[in-house]
Amino acid sequence: MESPVTIASTHELSPMGIYHLKRLWSSTHVKGNRQTQPLAQDTHLDRLVLDALGIGLNQAYQFLYAQKPSLDEFEDWVIATSGKPSKTRIERLNADITGSDYSRVTSDWLKTIDDAPPVLSQQDLAFWQRNGYVIVRNAVDLNACQKAATVIYEAIGAKPDDLNSWYQKKASGIMVELIQSEALEANRRSLRIHKAFSQLWETPALWVTADRCGFHAPQRDSHPFPGPDLHWDVDFGTPLNFATQGILYLTDTPPEQGALTLVPGFHHQLSRWLPSLPTNADPNQQDLHALGSVPIGANAGDMIIWHHHLPHAAAPI
Repeated sequence: MESPVTIASTHELSPMGIYHLKRLWSSTHVKGNRQTQPLAQDTHLDRLVLDALGIGLNQAYQFLYAQKPSLDEFEDWVIATSGKPSKTRIERLNADITGSDYSRVTSDWLKTIDDAPPVLSQQDLAFWQRNGYVIVRNAVDLNACQKAATVIYEAIGAKPDDLNSWYQKKASGIMVELIQSEALEANRRSLRIHKAFSQLWETPALWVTADRCGFHAPQRDSHPFPGPDLHWDVDFGTPLNFATQGILYLTDTPPEQGALTLVPGFHHQLSRWLPSLPTNADPNQQDLHALGSVPIGANAGDMIIWHHHLPHAAAPI
């Protein structure tokens, strides 16, 4: 008979030598399902650890809840999925969790980012302050865009020059459950992207999120726009803290192609708008386009970063 699992402390090391990973694993065993709301601090640390390991949040939860692995099996799956993290990466992650000093290697690397020339000009930063979004031009080069686009086409079984093949994507929605790929990881390591985010966050000590891709084909009678419409990825039951989101365009994308629509400047209004709603009204179920939605175009290799208090979505093509 197996011993019962108890929720581990954040400061217990996993076999791989990582703080909080054992707690993340053990909490899924104890809860058995996701009906129990995790502590806010746990939610933050879960995401931090998984991002550092190159694993998507939902990707990890799906494996943990479906497979009920042992801790060793979970770590083996992490390594098989995204590779074994380097000693330097583990040391930096543990330092962030415990509040310890960084190693010399990590400190020197962060200093190179801090010392790099600004990516966002003063005009860009003023635009960001006013509108809550900014376009990072040439965030990655066209060769990197092509490699990433090829990986996405392959993932959905489509070809760039065969329009009919674009509709063979099996999963609903425009998101592609593709996270681990060297072509994608190369773009995540872009110095220009890191520097731009560091200017907005006012620190180079940032982690890259392990996020999915998107593929947005034009509408057809048999392929209506799947949505979602304008929305927030915000927990309105918690304080309205600063955070950012971003999308990297891999092809030239004029506004009418529907990659991204935002409500510019609404980060200045959200805290006043929410109390104006009827009691128990869902903010995401309002007519958010009436707030002033604008489609955002950009070129291949450009990245749009926005304040997460802006309503956002793709749009029908």
